[in-house]
Amino acid sequence: MDKKDRSFFPDTGLEHAINLLNQVSFVQEDLPNTFPNLGMDELETLDLLAPHVLGRAAHLGRPKVLAHMDPPTPWITWATALWNARLNQNLLHPATAPFAIEAEKIVIEWLTPFFGMNGGHMCSGSTIANITALWAARDAKGIEKIIASEAAHLSIKKAARILGLPYEQIPTNSHGQLDPEKLGDISKACLVLTAGTTATGEIDPLELAGQANWTHVDAAWAGPLRLSPTHEYLLEGIDLADSIAVSAHKWLFQPKDSALIMFRDTELANSEISFGGGYLAAPNIGVQGSRGAAAIPLLATMIAWGRIGIADRIDHTMSMASTFANEMSKEDSISLWAMPKTGVTVFRPLTINTEEFLKSLPEGMFSNCILDDVKWIRSVAANPLADIKEIISTIDEVIHGNNA
Repeated sequence: MDKKDRSFFPDTGLEHAINLLNQVSFVQEDLPNTFPNLGMDELETLDLLAPHVLGRAAHLGRPKVLAHMDPPTPWITWATALWNARLNQNLLHPATAPFAIEAEKIVIEWLTPFFGMNGGHMCSGSTIANITALWAARDAKGIEKIIASEAAHLSIKKAARILGLPYEQIPTNSHGQLDPEKLGDISKACLVLTAGTTATGEIDPLELAGQANWTHVDAAWAGPLRLSPTHEYLLEGIDLADSIAVSAHKWLFQPKDSALIMFRDTELANSEISFGGGYLAAPNIGVQGSRGAAAIPLLATMIAWGRIGIADRIDHTMSMASTFANEMSKEDSISLWAMPKTGVTVFRPLTINTEEFLKSLPEGMFSNCILDDVKWIRSVAANPLADIKEIISTIDEVIHGNNA
């Protein structure tokens, strides 16, 4: 093997990769059927993969895409993610991630005050963040069960199963929120409140925070609203929670995998979720061992955009959702579930089968959800590049074309 193996050094192939990002059409060739014995040229490999990776991907920044809680990402995150891939820093070991660890501390220090928390760490997603929080609740406060609404994310049920704790689901009210009147004794429980339910974007009554032995808020979706002076009131009371999960790869516009788990009493939580080992220079905190430098793209975004820039983009998508819902409410052929609270609009057609309606729309425009055994269409305003006028015009064509 050549001691100066060029595969490990910057190359013109990186420029070629960027050029491929801007390419509009591709000629697709079949991939090898088996693991090749001999490799091919790296530029040729990029040309082979581009039609599959780029050509067959779901492009989340297209003007008619509002299907999921997955936003397009700013180019500064592409650049810093490239740096991360080149450096391959591992936050498990301080020696292999000196600045990456510092960057995460900066991000946590900058964000936690908006939530009334005093520390935490990053992880690969809110599923891990939720498990981490409930693990801390069990071992730090001795909770005996986990309570959440029927609309809570499935990761809460997973966490209860993994932690060996009873799981109690509380019915929701007519708005899709956890119904406080259905709550029993929560003095020995961890109460999980959702800020931005997956199906409808609803927020559980945050005035319940602090009333249980431990309160965890799953704010994977709606958490970043705390950065918006216009919409922070929607999460009033969240600062009374003991722990909060936020997915940075949702409304903070980060590439996957990127999330935060934050604690009110970080010292208490970390004392129960940290482990040492003979090969570790510092304790391993949380569920994950080796993990990458997800804070680097987030830090870059926070510096480049500032709080106002992030808030402006969130506010813009919230405005898009309101405009869309208002237009849908005027349409006699559409039933609107409710006005969106956190950018999620749920509706269904009345003159055409919902499945047929979805199939008539461009791929990726909307998704669907089941509410009260009825299929509804779900629009999620995660894409600030979406064109609401175009989307409304497309719906009008489908609805009125079928009525003609």
